[in-house]
Amino acid sequence: MVQMGHGGGTDDFFYELVERAMESIPPELTALLENVAIVVEDWPNLSSPLAPGSNDLYGLYEGIPVSRRGAGYGAQLPDRITIFRGPLERDFPPEELEEQVRITVIHELAHHFGIDDGRLEELGWA
Repeated sequence: MVQMGHGGGTDDFFYELVERAMESIPPELTALLENVAIVVEDWPNLSSPLAPGSNDLYGLYEGIPVSRRGAGYGAQLPDRITIFRGPLERDFPPEELEEQVRITVIHELAHHFGIDDGRLEELGWA
């Protein structure tokens, strides 16, 4: 389910952390994941309009949230959740990294389901 991105490194340990984060999601939620790819990249693309100039970005959701898909939603490219290895490894010691990866994955999955940053902050996941 998790893919290494074209700019991603070969850090199998980090890739495994993202896999474990996905496995920790309750099956009833993962069953609702529709048309979404999870990708690991080394660093954010600083020229992207979605991540302008931010080397502090841990994850990024790109797509149409499930809550906003209408009857016309059909053969679309998959939504994309990118988890950025570089900023996470830079900002968290090894003993905290797995939990922060899990938090980041859950945060980005919440965006896939249409939960915004304000609500995530209220829930303690921002």
